[in-house]
Amino acid sequence: MPITISSVNIEERKNLGLRAGDTVRVWQKITDRVVEKDKVKEKSRLQAFEGLVLARKHGGEAGGTFTVRKVIDGVGVERIFPLFSPTIDKIEILKRAKVRRAKLYHIRDKATKEIKKAMRHERSEKKAPPVAEVSKEETKA
Repeated sequence: MPITISSVNIEERKNLGLRAGDTVRVWQKITDRVVEKDKVKEKSRLQAFEGLVLARKHGGEAGGTFTVRKVIDGVGVERIFPLFSPTIDKIEILKRAKVRRAKLYHIRDKATKEIKKAMRHERSEKKAPPVAEVSKEETKA
């Protein structure tokens, strides 16, 4: 009988084919501890983190990781997930993109430039004086 060290199917995760440029949804098990009447209850739930894979490091080794980035309310959030972590329930690959780099760290700067450009555009719209509309009746008088 084989000994199970981890609840993770290691071969399945190795053959996942996760690359930089993929859009993934990572389902992670979150355990909450609630104290009720001198008893500690543990509730677990699944939480999804969906974003772009920026990098994959250390390949299929035991310490392999991948970095996922998403933007929430104009703020970039990055998380580094261990590939073989038992807290990760499943990894869904939603979309694959053809990229020409192994590490997409330049996406951080690109997103920052786009946000600054949008903010500059908003400021210029606020500075412009409001145009008063003149009705036809006022011009006749």
